[in-house]
Amino acid sequence: MAKTKREYFTELKGIVANNSELVAFIDHELELLNKKNNAPKNPTAKQVENEKFKDIILANIGEKSMTVSEIQKEMFNDELSNQRVSAIVKQLVEDNSLVRKVEKRKAYFSKA
Repeated sequence: MAKTKREYFTELKGIVANNSELVAFIDHELELLNKKNNAPKNPTAKQVENEKFKDIILANIGEKSMTVSEIQKEMFNDELSNQRVSAIVKQLVEDNSLVRKVEKRKAYFSKA
């Protein structure tokens, strides 16, 4: 497996331990990597849009059990792909907003 930039800098720091300028440079680069990794990340436009679709699904599913295809046709008039609706529904299941039940090898989703 390939080494990460952090691993390379750490290894180099051990090699050039007697050169204070290089050690200071490596410490600075490692500090920049830490800042980059800890920077807050904004949601993408698709993620923001998907949140709206999640609200639509939760508002309209009611007490019914529906398949992904049924959700796609009834709530979105086939405007969203089956794969995208499936991904959104999966996120709702992971958030415990929807429950997934399998009957005769077909997945049905209902409110939790």
